[in-house]
Amino acid sequence: MAFMEMAKFVLLVLCFCFFPCGISTRPAVVKIGATFSFNSTIGRVAKVAIDAAVDDINNDSSLLPGTNLLIQMQDSRCNGFTSIVRTIQLMKTEVAAVIGPQSSVNAHDLSHFANELQVPFVSFSATEPTLSSLQFPFFVRTTYSDLFQMSAIAHVVDHYNWKKVVAIYSDDDYGRNGIAALGDMLEERLCRISYKAALSPGATITDINNMLVRITLMESRIIVVHVNQDLGLGIFSMAHQLQMMSKGYVWIATDWLSSFIDSSVPVEMEKMNSMQGVLTFRQHTMKSEKKHGVVSRWRELTKHKNNEVLQLNSYGLYAYDTVWLIARALEAFFRDNGTISFSKDLSLHSFSLEAMTKFTEGQSLLNKMKTTEFDGVSGKIQFDSDGNLIHPAYDILNVFGSGMRTVGFWSNTSGLSTTSPETIHTTKTSNSSENQNLHTVIWPGETSIPPRGWVFPQNGEELRIGVPNRVNFKAILSKDPDTGKMKGYCIDVFTAAIDLLPYAVPYKFIPFGDGIQNPNYTDLVQKVASNVFDAAVGDIAIVTSRTELVDFTQPYAESGLVIMAHTNKFRSNSWAFLQPFTVEMWCTTCAFLIFVGMVVWLLEHRVNDDFRGPPKKQVVTLIWFSFSTLFFAHRENTVGTLGRAVLLIWLFVVLIIQSSYTASLTSILTVRQLFSPITGINGLIASNEPIGVQVGSFTEKYLVQELGIQKSRIKILADAVEYTRALELGPHNGGVTAVIDERPYLELFLSAHCQFSTVGSEFTNTGWGFAFQKDSPLAADISKAITELSENGDLQRIHDKWLTRKGCSSENEETDPYQLQVSCFWGLFLLCGMACFIALLIHFSIIMHQFIRHHTPNDSIASRNTISGRSFQDFLSFFDEKEEIVKSRSKRLELQNGGSNSGDNELSMGR
Repeated sequence: MAFMEMAKFVLLVLCFCFFPCGISTRPAVVKIGATFSFNSTIGRVAKVAIDAAVDDINNDSSLLPGTNLLIQMQDSRCNGFTSIVRTIQLMKTEVAAVIGPQSSVNAHDLSHFANELQVPFVSFSATEPTLSSLQFPFFVRTTYSDLFQMSAIAHVVDHYNWKKVVAIYSDDDYGRNGIAALGDMLEERLCRISYKAALSPGATITDINNMLVRITLMESRIIVVHVNQDLGLGIFSMAHQLQMMSKGYVWIATDWLSSFIDSSVPVEMEKMNSMQGVLTFRQHTMKSEKKHGVVSRWRELTKHKNNEVLQLNSYGLYAYDTVWLIARALEAFFRDNGTISFSKDLSLHSFSLEAMTKFTEGQSLLNKMKTTEFDGVSGKIQFDSDGNLIHPAYDILNVFGSGMRTVGFWSNTSGLSTTSPETIHTTKTSNSSENQNLHTVIWPGETSIPPRGWVFPQNGEELRIGVPNRVNFKAILSKDPDTGKMKGYCIDVFTAAIDLLPYAVPYKFIPFGDGIQNPNYTDLVQKVASNVFDAAVGDIAIVTSRTELVDFTQPYAESGLVIMAHTNKFRSNSWAFLQPFTVEMWCTTCAFLIFVGMVVWLLEHRVNDDFRGPPKKQVVTLIWFSFSTLFFAHRENTVGTLGRAVLLIWLFVVLIIQSSYTASLTSILTVRQLFSPITGINGLIASNEPIGVQVGSFTEKYLVQELGIQKSRIKILADAVEYTRALELGPHNGGVTAVIDERPYLELFLSAHCQFSTVGSEFTNTGWGFAFQKDSPLAADISKAITELSENGDLQRIHDKWLTRKGCSSENEETDPYQLQVSCFWGLFLLCGMACFIALLIHFSIIMHQFIRHHTPNDSIASRNTISGRSFQDFLSFFDEKEEIVKSRSKRLELQNGGSNSGDNELSMGR
């Protein structure tokens, strides 16, 4: 004994020498509290997991050496009041930390105790999103917040292109705040909750039945169930009885369902049959050696639990890691010389809670917990700046048969994927839209085809459809004065599309407008957006400002803006025969006639008697020949090869010119032509003259805001009578210079008013569509029906029935008089000119050769001066000689030269 005392003294001295800042007083036992419901699905598993973790820690000599953890558990019995009382009892025992509470509802209340007494509360199962570290700094959550689970649900809803969901939730903090988070996540993906069905935590079967019956009458078939286990099982049982687990429905349950099935395998088949096809979620826990070790030991850990078959779920893994988190935080706390000590809180005396004490260094232990990092059985345990576990991820499960099958994963970094989150983190796979996919899901009704997600409501209410009560252009839309029913082109298109839908849609048309003047269509669209009407049917132009308020179907008619103006008839006169060609064309043609005539004369003059004679006769012949070729009436024959070639090409040119002239003159004299001083929208903008638009149309706003036309120039016109009067009066007599409106209206107007015509081309590209409230699924289905109508020809037949133009429709087209110009024939003139040039070049080359050959003296000295000695007059004289005379003279000269040479030879021989 004396030796032992001496050893302790030496050890104490060494501690003072090597640790001058103080001594870490590690207690032999650290008490940890735990409060949860022992008899709940999560609680039963958590109790085993916590006990196992405490045993593993106490048996680990490397962690908390010399100190054992002592867990003091309290059963909250799934009751808020009991949970508070049990927690108060725990706090009196001076625990360093509390594991729990299990319930999110209790966590709100008990976190106030944690803040006051500075005792960290570490919950492995309170997932409610509003339990933030800002409001409750001493609340530490070792599982994922439901904020991430709701984001995963929103991703799934968006993945299948569903837009509306029905939310069933328990009417407490857990349910309300979870569904509020779901609503926020859906809005980010342009989806929404169409109906919220709240159930009290103690709802009866009757309450559940009444709630489900109301849901069957609604539009959405996507139902999210966010309740506790007992309530959820009751909902699915009743839904099965009401045949709501059939084809067309989508049921999405939060992680309460996966926890129940994981912990209760095998589940009674009666319960499983009521949940077939349901999607549910489970906190993702990655595979590891530590996890495998706990799972393999689980049967041994639970074999003495009253022969109860108890399986491990994800909450059990988080409960196990929670104990290890506290132990590692305590180890770091003790290394920094932390002490477990408590002090009286005088503020509690007035509440008779003087037995409760404040953890003196609770803040220090809390900081150690939030900065602790380790690899647990559930995965990486590490907190971000908001107090959430990093890398939140969920398994997406499909209830099928006697269990669940994994159809994919969700994580906040990669979204939906069929690849596990840890693999994505390792390979750094991109989060692109192509990677957002899931395996095939077996939906309720044992179908693998994703449900449409909605049906037309069966609550007996008809669809309220606003229809413009037009007073003009009644073929497009009007109210029958006899029956009071709406009729016209737009109504026929809508009813034909409705008839193609695979389900019945009860509806009623409600006229919009006073029937005295056309209503404002933007106001009608606003009525749809504000839920006065469910939809609007009519000649409603799809413009940007309106698409921000409602959803449009695809266009069923094109309706670009066009200009209509007063047109004057183009009248012919006594000189109409000159109108086919421009002045330049006439001059060019005449010039080429003379030019070609001169070329042919030059080519034929020496060989053709028709082109010879006195000068006066030759001039007359040249002029006559030139112009007679225009009508192929020339009497002079061409005998030379070059002359024939030139004439052939020229006659081809004349044929083309003559045919074009005939066609143009025929058009001018036989087709009625209209013309207007207005050429298009640019000229209209540049002028300062008034412009007419139809009342209620978007045209006025477009002209002012988009094209910058002054509003004072815009004149509102009510009907076709005002159109006519305003255009007839003109801009200088109180009328307008033009009317701008959508093409279908003007087509109907022009069919009966031939004195007007459209000018230029369409300068907008819009269409008419049917308007529905935002996110209405009917808009997409009606669009598909319109496409089918277009493909089978019904859309065109409806158009022809109501909007086919009659009367003078063919005369109203804008066809300004068109004159042919030189540019239309420059290629032909170029071809002819080149042929003439080449022929003349060849011809004069031959003549020069003959001239030099037959008019050069034999004397070599004289030959050197041949060209210079011969005058230009000699050449002209030679050119004027007939070629036969030239050839005969050349032959005589050759004979003479031949005889002279013979005599000279004889004299030479005689000598």
